[in-house]
Amino acid sequence: MKTWGAGAMEYSVILVITTLSLISSKPQTSNSIDFSEERDNEDTRYQAVIQELCKNRPPNEYFRLSTESNCRDVVRCVANDFVGGHSLAAVRCPTGLLFDLDGQVCDWANKVENCDKLTKPRIARPNFKTDEPVCQVGKLQCGDGECIDQILFCDKNIDCQDGSDEVACGVDEDPNAAPKCDLSQCVLPECFCSPDGTQVPGDLEITQVPQMITLTFNGAVNVDNIGIYQEVFKEERLNPNGCQAKGTFFVSHKYTNYSAVQELHRKGHEIGVFSITNKDSPRYWSQGSYDDWLGEMAGARLITERFANITDSTIIGVRAPYLRVGGNTQFEMMSDQFFVYDSSIAAPLGRVPIWPYSLVFRMPHKCHGNAGSCPSRPHAIWEMPINELDRRDDPTFDERLSGCHLVSSCSNIYDKEQFARMIRHNFNRHYSSNRAPLSLSFDSAWLQVNKGFTKALVDWMVET
Repeated sequence: MKTWGAGAMEYSVILVITTLSLISSKPQTSNSIDFSEERDNEDTRYQAVIQELCKNRPPNEYFRLSTESNCRDVVRCVANDFVGGHSLAAVRCPTGLLFDLDGQVCDWANKVENCDKLTKPRIARPNFKTDEPVCQVGKLQCGDGECIDQILFCDKNIDCQDGSDEVACGVDEDPNAAPKCDLSQCVLPECFCSPDGTQVPGDLEITQVPQMITLTFNGAVNVDNIGIYQEVFKEERLNPNGCQAKGTFFVSHKYTNYSAVQELHRKGHEIGVFSITNKDSPRYWSQGSYDDWLGEMAGARLITERFANITDSTIIGVRAPYLRVGGNTQFEMMSDQFFVYDSSIAAPLGRVPIWPYSLVFRMPHKCHGNAGSCPSRPHAIWEMPINELDRRDDPTFDERLSGCHLVSSCSNIYDKEQFARMIRHNFNRHYSSNRAPLSLSFDSAWLQVNKGFTKALVDWMVET
C-alpha cells in the first residue's frame, strides 16, 4: 500500500421511532373487572404461551406473533422483575418501513424478504466446553450430542445433524483457528505479528520510526473526482525525504475511466481492487461464495490490467465494499490468486493503534464492525488494518465516541475546521504513541460534496 510520511464504504442509517407497550395478560373486553375462575384460567394459559415463546430466546431478539398481520409489527421478551417470568413488548415500524428479522431493524419494504417468517432460525451451538470429556481425542461434540472429527468444524459443510458445526466459527471460537502469535515462528520480512498488535516491527526505538500515512480512495475513478486527486497529489508536493506524495486507489469497475486509472498508475500511485459490481448488498459480501469473491476481485484485476494497460503485476491489494469482509472464503481466494494484502478490517478505536500484521497467525484484535466475518484460519495474506479515527471535536473535553473507520464515515464532521482538527488530532495520537500507520480512507464524493474539505486536507499535508 502506498504511504505518505511525515517525519463507499457507504452506510445507510435509518432512524426508527417505535411505540412500546407491555402485554402481560389478556385484555379486558368491558369496563367491569372479571374475577371469575374462567378468567384466571385464560390468564394462566396466556402466560404459559408467553413463557413458551420466550424460552431460551435472547433478551433483545424481536419476533412476530403472526405472519398474517402487518409486517411492521414485532415483539420482544421483557423480564418481569416483580412477578417473575416474561411479558411482551410490542414495536411497530414507521409507515413505509417493514421489520427485517435477519437484521433486527426497520428497513425499506423492498429490502425485507422475511415477512413470511415468525422468527429468526433457532441456531444450535456445539458443546465445546464440558465438565468432563465426552468425545474421543480429535473429536468434538455437536449441539445434539453427536461427536464428529474436529477438522470438520467450520469447513463450510454441515456435518452435524443439527448444523451446529458451522455456528461457532468466529476468530476466538473456531476450533481449527489460526494459532496465536508466535514470535519465534513469525519473522520479518515474510511475517510479522505481536500479541496485541501494537508492537513496533523490528523492536525499533520509537524515535527511529517514521510516521507513515496512507491516503486511500475507494470506488470509481472518473471526471467527477480526478480533479480532486490532481489537487491533493500535485507533483511539487513532497515528503520530507524529497519523494512525491502518493496514494492508493481501490478501483471499482462501474463508471470508471480506465484512461484516468492508467495515468494515476503512470504517476506512481498504487492501484488496488474494490470489486466489479460494488453491489449494494452488505450481506452479499459477508456471505459471498468463493466464486463470488473470485469473480469480483480477480475479475476486477483482470479488467483493470487490460483496460488501464497495467502490465507490471502491481495490483496486489483488495478492499471489500462496505468493509464487509468475506471471512475465510475471501482470504482463501486472495491466497489462491496471489493477492498480497487486504485493507478491509477495521481495528477498534483504542489508546494505542494497531500495526499491519500477517494473517498466518490469529488477528490480534477483535473482529470489529465487519459483520463477524473476519478470517479465523491461517492465510498467507497481510492485513493493513484501518485504525478507527477519534472523531471528537474537542478530545480534551468531549466524552468518548465510537470511532469511524473511513474519514468519510465520520458523521459528526460538518465543516472544514472540524475536519482539519480531527486529522491533526489523530496524526498526533499515532505519532505520540507507537507510530502505527495512520489510515485516511475516503470516498471521493465526500470531499466533493463538502466544500473546502479538499483544501483543508491539502493544507494539513503541507504543514505536516
